[in-house]
Amino acid sequence: MLDFLTVGAAGAEPPAWASFLPIIGMIAIFWFLIIRPQMRQQKAHRAKIAAIKRGDQVVTAGGLIGKVVRVDDDYADIEIAQGVRVKAVKSTIGDIVAPSGKPAND
Repeated sequence: MLDFLTVGAAGAEPPAWASFLPIIGMIAIFWFLIIRPQMRQQKAHRAKIAAIKRGDQVVTAGGLIGKVVRVDDDYADIEIAQGVRVKAVKSTIGDIVAPSGKPAND
């Protein structure tokens, strides 16, 4: 009688590959909830930075707001005040903003 019970219990084991299903499921969840949206944001940011042109008002990653004076392949000259120009790496530009129309000190 004991031999019959042990044979039945041995046949009820799940296959070895079934233990990997939860791990595969977690990877799929991470992909669709975290990695894929972040890749879309990076792609949109790269496209936005590639479209920078002279006259755009930008915000750098350091928080400087200025007007683009000149654009190269890798750099952008930004005028942050009258007569004050800085050269910034294009990848450090955070966003292109709409010009406000009124000066900051008014």
